[in-house]
Amino acid sequence: MIDIGDLLIRGGTFDDLQGNTPVEIYKDLCSKMPLPENVDRENVYAGLCSRELIMSTAVGRGIALPHCRGTILKNNDDQQITVCYLKNPIDMNAPDGRKVSVMFVLLTSNSQTHLEVLSRLVQLFKEEKFRELLNRHASAEELAEVAKH
Repeated sequence: MIDIGDLLIRGGTFDDLQGNTPVEIYKDLCSKMPLPENVDRENVYAGLCSRELIMSTAVGRGIALPHCRGTILKNNDDQQITVCYLKNPIDMNAPDGRKVSVMFVLLTSNSQTHLEVLSRLVQLFKEEKFRELLNRHASAEELAEVAKH
């Protein structure tokens, strides 16, 4: 089973990401996020942008789950979830109509892990304690602590 807490700590959190569109936010994020040495930032940026063109990654409750269509990572130990708190919420055509204020950017090494991570995150989003942490822009460590229970 994937440890969401470890993935959150590995990816970290970023506060006040700048941008008025997903593309602008991904550009800001990709210049900052921790990536393994063998992963090209431009490939991650292009992957996030091309996936967003297909269909919005907004899932509701002010949350989006950006990810690349194909696998960017080769090594399971490099997998991560980067949490991005946006400076200004943006409209991403969420099913509930709410603007996105937080993104969980998923970088996984295979589709099975990707689906498992998505499923676990959706469960966490239902937990009031986890949502409260998101509202106050909690650190990766704080989010990881709740994710481990």
